[in-house]
Amino acid sequence: MVKQLSRTKPLAQIVRQLAQHVASLVPKGANHPLVMDVAIRDIFLAQSNLPLFAPIMLLLRDVKKSFTEPDGSPLPILDIEEFHVDAGEQMVLVGKSGCGKTTLLHVIAGITRPDCGKVRINDWDITLMPEAECDRFRAEHIGYVFQTFNLLRGFSALENVMLAMRFARLPNENAGALTQVAAVVLDLAAGLPMVETLAQWLNMASPGVDRKRAVHLLERVGLGHRMTHKPTQLSVGEQQRVAVARALANRPKLLLADEPTANVDAGHQQQILDLLRATCREEKVSLVLVTHSPQVAEQFGRVERLEEFNRVGKRGYDL
Repeated sequence: MVKQLSRTKPLAQIVRQLAQHVASLVPKGANHPLVMDVAIRDIFLAQSNLPLFAPIMLLLRDVKKSFTEPDGSPLPILDIEEFHVDAGEQMVLVGKSGCGKTTLLHVIAGITRPDCGKVRINDWDITLMPEAECDRFRAEHIGYVFQTFNLLRGFSALENVMLAMRFARLPNENAGALTQVAAVVLDLAAGLPMVETLAQWLNMASPGVDRKRAVHLLERVGLGHRMTHKPTQLSVGEQQRVAVARALANRPKLLLADEPTANVDAGHQQQILDLLRATCREEKVSLVLVTHSPQVAEQFGRVERLEEFNRVGKRGYDL
């Protein structure tokens, strides 16, 4: 995973210094790998203007995921030895329908737990987190554009974007209450009194809720004139654009986009893609985008086909 060694002195001189530094730290006859790692890092960082390692935002290692068939037999979906995305990198994931792309995104986001393996995001292993902690981490650090939007139908477009901000900034002790609130909201029909109460609780003056950013994002996806409309009053394409704005609301470190342009007309497809890429570039967000569109994929410098690094596909399973 070494990306670059930027040297300001000849390599031989650096190596000599490294040997001297290690000798001063390690007792005679000792060979402790941790001490060696620290010594190597100290020397190279002292002699370079750039980091020894290019930072990795996302790293999957030895990840496996299976589901259960009706007859009880396992259905393997993912078997990935390694997959990584650098900090600030934008890449596209392609593959045939049913090959496991959405499942992979769910595993990365912590929505679905892998059967085994490590999923590290910004050096945090989310597979070790309890469910509530993982949910909070996702709310604060990961943006997700779902295929099915998952908008709250009792709230306006603007409120949907701002709710993402509000939920991500609840104190830890409110996590249980947050789960209850979300469950109630999802079950309520639009217009019931509880929805109005929750809308007031949301109150756009709440700390951490950036109304100006929410408005700006909706304007950038062409919905400045539809901010007060609820999902049932919006077209499928407009709902998708609200979902994109919501995913960007909390300035995530990692953005996962599952077919973000699939339900949008050609005129808005490029607009949404430009918004995603420009915002990720400006805010140094890593982007993993799933698409079936060659026109979308060709705009990215890195395009990965899931079947090529998912060993399930290589073994010939019919997914």
